[in-house]
Amino acid sequence: MPDLDSISILTLWTAIAIYAGAFIAFAFDLARRSATVRSEERMLVAAGAGSSAVSSVQAASGVSADAEESALADATGAPVRQRFVMGRIGTSLMVLGWLFHLTATLTRGIAAGRVPWANLYEFAMIGTLLIVLVYLVTLTRLDLRYLGTFISGLVLVLLGAAASNFYVIVTPLVDPLKSVWLVIHVFVASLSVGILALAFALSVVQLLQTRRERRVAEGAVNAGAGFLRTLPDTVHLENLAYRFAVVGFIFWTFTLIAGAIWAQDAWGRYWGFDVKETWTFIIWVLYAGYIHARATRGWRGTPSAWLSITGFAAVIFNFTIVNVFFKGLHAYSGLS
Repeated sequence: MPDLDSISILTLWTAIAIYAGAFIAFAFDLARRSATVRSEERMLVAAGAGSSAVSSVQAASGVSADAEESALADATGAPVRQRFVMGRIGTSLMVLGWLFHLTATLTRGIAAGRVPWANLYEFAMIGTLLIVLVYLVTLTRLDLRYLGTFISGLVLVLLGAAASNFYVIVTPLVDPLKSVWLVIHVFVASLSVGILALAFALSVVQLLQTRRERRVAEGAVNAGAGFLRTLPDTVHLENLAYRFAVVGFIFWTFTLIAGAIWAQDAWGRYWGFDVKETWTFIIWVLYAGYIHARATRGWRGTPSAWLSITGFAAVIFNFTIVNVFFKGLHAYSGLS
């Protein structure tokens, strides 16, 4: 009979396969959105609505797919309802994948007899688990299915890389990790990553939408991917990204403070400029600068999006490159 860690590995790879299916479904959803926009334009022209009706559909792109379909019905008198089924299939697969992912994480923790985030492999498991959870919970309040390709793709890459390259057998905790702060500090850090991942994805889409809107303003016939016209405008995307970044920053601030308290308990000092501590502070500074610049300096648009993306790139660098290639007191990757 397989042990719990073997079951964890099996369910984790099952989750990865399901996430891959979700990624494909969300990609088809974006392709379908593009095809629907082109089809609607042809129908408007065929109905004799002219360029003004096409413009009305383009203007409706700042709301939702359903609103865009209503605009088409008003213009032609023939209601057209596109349901974007692949987006719903992708969401369902994300939920199923998350359940297998949760099972893998829990069985790993039970096999280890502790919380399952004591090394890089386990942190990747809990970190990506919370990215998906934050996304799915947000979907209950906001229709962000258009982010499904970005979120499922990010989780697929991070989790696949961890399962392929960072796996280590279950081992006892080293002395500095035998603390309640392991539960608090690392979990809050993982939750912060999950929230900041949504801000990152929204910022990427914002840049794509900015380019499309600029080309439309210049009178370009082909302004970019058609699916972008079914998504909110850049202002709405930027505001959403900012809100998620603020919440993620609050949790990251707690992570930084909790880490200092834990360092005092473990090593007798709050701060020692260890490479992990330094990068955690660099990330805090990047997001603090992003929030301050946008809130007080009016630094909006493309510069704001790039700051958000840079901050999350620093987060990924901190939990991959720093853990694997830099030595220090926080070298708990478990890799030899």
